[in-house]
Amino acid sequence: MSSAPSGTDAVQPPSNAQPLLKIEGVKKYFPITRGILFQHQVGDVRAVDGVDLEIYPGQTVGLVGETGCGKSTLARVIMRLYEPTEGSIVFDGMDVTHLKGKALRTMRREMQMIFQDPFASLNPRKTVSAIIGEPFRLHGTTPRNQVKSNVQELMERVGLSPEHYNRFPHEFSGGQRQRIGVARALALRPKLIVCDEPVSALDVSVQAQILNLLEDLQEEFGLTYLFIAHDLSVVKHVSDSVEVMYLGKIVERAPGETLYENPKHPYTGALLSAVPIPDPKLAARKKRIILEGDVPSPIYPPSGCRFHPRCPVAQLPKCASDEPTLLPHHPGQVAACHYPLADRAIIGDTES
Repeated sequence: MSSAPSGTDAVQPPSNAQPLLKIEGVKKYFPITRGILFQHQVGDVRAVDGVDLEIYPGQTVGLVGETGCGKSTLARVIMRLYEPTEGSIVFDGMDVTHLKGKALRTMRREMQMIFQDPFASLNPRKTVSAIIGEPFRLHGTTPRNQVKSNVQELMERVGLSPEHYNRFPHEFSGGQRQRIGVARALALRPKLIVCDEPVSALDVSVQAQILNLLEDLQEEFGLTYLFIAHDLSVVKHVSDSVEVMYLGKIVERAPGETLYENPKHPYTGALLSAVPIPDPKLAARKKRIILEGDVPSPIYPPSGCRFHPRCPVAQLPKCASDEPTLLPHHPGQVAACHYPLADRAIIGDTES
């Protein structure tokens, strides 16, 4: 996970490389039922509605979007915490879409997750030693007499004092608790770690520390990250490529630098226009896009382009009737929009 990857700095997969994770047409619908004794389904919450995604070894892929767009649900489907409604999930060349039992447990050694809330994701009744050591005991990868030393080594590696081995989660600060979560995810040396907004609940100064820790661990252990966030300034500095999600669908995909310099989807442009700029002079020249209305319900998503009720450049009836597909623009960049933004329409001066 390189800082501010751009050009040759970004991790670009070789032309003949196979993706570590490949998902195609993944959907996750949550049924809506009525009745007490005799329940019947009356609809669905379409949290994830047809997502394709590829992540190559050593990459950091950012997944961004507003709250409620389906990012965390997609993460849990990838981790097989949720059963997908449709679609396929291929990890390291193996179809894991419907794995169960022992095969699923074995696969989870290679895929781990860092959760958003560093307190809610830790059992308050267990000590740090029990929390970090649980993967060793669950998967039987380490002899019992070596668990303690391995846990202490992990604690030291993520910046925690091994002497605090027997403390409980409430005795640590927010940043320290997230380091515990990182250590737990790293215990089995997985190939892929899904980071579900791992710094959103932390102070800004602590965020930088956790991001630097994740970067160091990626370089040391050759990790691959799916980094979920709603803060585009964070995603910009950690991601080789970025996926923009809106109401259950991917609406734009591009290398990090390309996305920030030349967004094509109006939703991406609106998200980027909201990123604060520390220089007042540059901030005054920046064009700000204010989206009107609320995010539509995933129960009844709009027809055509799902963004058209809030889109500043939508044109009827085309945008309301025809669903756009992901079309190429710059190298590696695709966007699902009938009327994409012109180059450098958002970044820089107020003139389009």
